[in-house]
Amino acid sequence: QVQLMESGGGSVQAGGSLRLSCAGSGNTVTVFCMAWFRHAPGKEREGVVIVEGDGGISYADSVNGRFTVSKDNAKNTLFLQMNSLRPESGTMYYCATTTVKRCNWSDGWYKGWGQGTPGTVST
Repeated sequence: QVQLMESGGGSVQAGGSLRLSCAGSGNTVTVFCMAWFRHAPGKEREGVVIVEGDGGISYADSVNGRFTVSKDNAKNTLFLQMNSLRPESGTMYYCATTTVKRCNWSDGWYKGWGQGTPGTVST
């Protein structure tokens, strides 16, 4: 059973930054597809960034240029640096993984999810 645990969420003002972490069990982060999603109340879960097992990265248009994903393979940890945060970015963020290297923007693709970490952005 894959285990993922997010941390690093918090509250910032608009324009500020947050850095989220996702620690994975085993070698999940280094081998398989990883993704960050966010889920606001009353809205569908939205993909933020996908990281293919071969290293390919794709960002959602809404965050491209402001968010950056990275990995620390030695620590089996995935990071999400979020800059220039907007009020609409304030919601719960989740990391997710699956059992293959290839990613998909559909949340149904993913087999393992973390518990989520909150990102609150105030005006």
